[in-house]
Amino acid sequence: MAGQLRSRPEVRLVENEEEPAAVAVVVVDTIDEAALRTLRNVQRTVSARVALIATYIDDQQLVGAAECGVAGILRRSEATPERLVQVIEAVARGEGSLPADLLGRLLEQVGRLQSQVLAPRGLNFSGLTAREIEVVRLVAEGYDTGDIAAKLSYSERTIKNVLHELVVRLHLRNRSHVVAYALRQGLI
Repeated sequence: MAGQLRSRPEVRLVENEEEPAAVAVVVVDTIDEAALRTLRNVQRTVSARVALIATYIDDQQLVGAAECGVAGILRRSEATPERLVQVIEAVARGEGSLPADLLGRLLEQVGRLQSQVLAPRGLNFSGLTAREIEVVRLVAEGYDTGDIAAKLSYSERTIKNVLHELVVRLHLRNRSHVVAYALRQGLI
């Protein structure tokens, strides 16, 4: 892969760990436990985003790579110099890059996770329940605890408990910080 990229002027190879890189390219045959350990190590120790080139990728491996923070995936058989540069540039811009069939499979996995694991527990991908999101939305709209309790048909104590639980669980400071967090995360 490095040989294919050396001739590309739009990509600068950084082969020593002293120079910071925008994208770390990891090349593996299969996304086995050793590859996942490598990806986790890269995620922990390098500030670069990660592009993964793999010979074989199944659905479970795809989810494992995503959990390790991989932003771009390319099959080795499709890794032409042009395609490599496209993936690296996309990852460097903060975008994700996946072959269309892998994207479809990843979205199916995410949907299955939502419907089979999170939804039965009253959660969504944000980790907040529908009730928590509704309470935070009303706080953001300026309602006080009593108004929120009346609107949602809960006691004031329940509303206070919901907000306290969010502050503690998300390591936030106060109600305003909860609202700011929810806005940044796109929850409200």
